[in-house]
Amino acid sequence: MQQLQPSTLKEIRLHGTESFPCAVYRTRSAKKGTLVKHHWHNEVEILYFSGGNFRLEINMEQFLISSECLYFINPGELHSIIMETAGSYEDAVLFSPDILSFDSYDAAQIHLIQPIRKGRMLFPRCITPDHLAFQSIQGAFSDIQHSFGRIFQQETLADTSAVTDDLTSQLYIKSSLLAILATLSQYRLFTMTETNYDKRVEDIKTALTYIKDHYTDKIYIADLARQVSLNEQYFCRFFKKAIGRTPMEYINEYRIKQTRQLLEETDLPVTEVCLECGYNNLGNFLREFRKQTGTTPLQYRKRFRKAAEM
Repeated sequence: MQQLQPSTLKEIRLHGTESFPCAVYRTRSAKKGTLVKHHWHNEVEILYFSGGNFRLEINMEQFLISSECLYFINPGELHSIIMETAGSYEDAVLFSPDILSFDSYDAAQIHLIQPIRKGRMLFPRCITPDHLAFQSIQGAFSDIQHSFGRIFQQETLADTSAVTDDLTSQLYIKSSLLAILATLSQYRLFTMTETNYDKRVEDIKTALTYIKDHYTDKIYIADLARQVSLNEQYFCRFFKKAIGRTPMEYINEYRIKQTRQLLEETDLPVTEVCLECGYNNLGNFLREFRKQTGTTPLQYRKRFRKAAEM
């Protein structure tokens, strides 16, 4: 049976709404590099790559993508996406299997939905266009996007996401998700599992969770190494191999991400934003912010608000 992970390791972000935990995303970037940073969640995620070149990492295993394909992320799996071709994008549907449950315990509930919910049944890793199931699944995926609104029928240069509380839309989305499950079942693409536990992955999750919970404080390498019972030197090598950046590089990236959010959503002075996100030295903060964004905090806030008004 799949080992349940501690609740502190779950991604906090709500995908969809409380009553309908399902959402769609389109993520893109104008330049090569990290498109989606390492994270995990308890929802199933279906990724669609229409083209371009990407490096997808799932539980520390790398997959190189250079053509159209679908990938599935099972609940609790640590994953990230690196974009190798500037201007490309990936689409995603995230949903909780709970929204597909039936009150009546028919065969689908007993042999498919319940095992998925309990982590005993896993989705396939990848499906390519040469597989007989691809067209049906890709068509249902597209139907889900359209059910969330017209925005996913258009080309956009910005990241896009959508949720819905519309009853009719939710019914169409549920039917499309069930169609995907039916196709996967038809071609026997689900696999049963007794365990989905990898200590290396859980150690990385623990370290990332500690950073998320303590980024406003001074974080020492020793603090992180202690969380996973490793010495500092080995931990640094292990972390960089898994994430592609040193622990301090990752911490700075996470802190600057939080400062961008505060600059976008609040009127806090820059000095207060600096302190709120774990920087005790304004000069160090300004240098790191410019290094990651190419601009100053005030200029960033001004540009963001000007763009939002357009």
